[in-house]
Amino acid sequence: MARLPRLIGRGRALEVLLGSDDIRGDLAESYGYVNRSLPDAELDAFVDTFASRIALFDRLAIGDTKRLVNAASLPPDVEVDAGWQGCMASIARPAAQKKSKR
Repeated sequence: MARLPRLIGRGRALEVLLGSDDIRGDLAESYGYVNRSLPDAELDAFVDTFASRIALFDRLAIGDTKRLVNAASLPPDVEVDAGWQGCMASIARPAAQKKSKR
């Protein structure tokens, strides 16, 4: 919950979280929820090509890049933990337990 509004915006995050519905790949891509939506027939070749390219680069440079992007774009751990605790409390409520048994 802490990351999603930063990624796709408040309104769309509420739609995703409160609606709890599956999201088609093309819609997820247009929301910015995923980087890219590909047909099943193209997925393996894309992943193989992409992974092979990344494997050519220095591991330390890859790690540093990921660390810096994470530092600039992810919420602090305290925000992630608060969302997780809220989710777990919600799941434990009797009303949620009743609905999950259906």
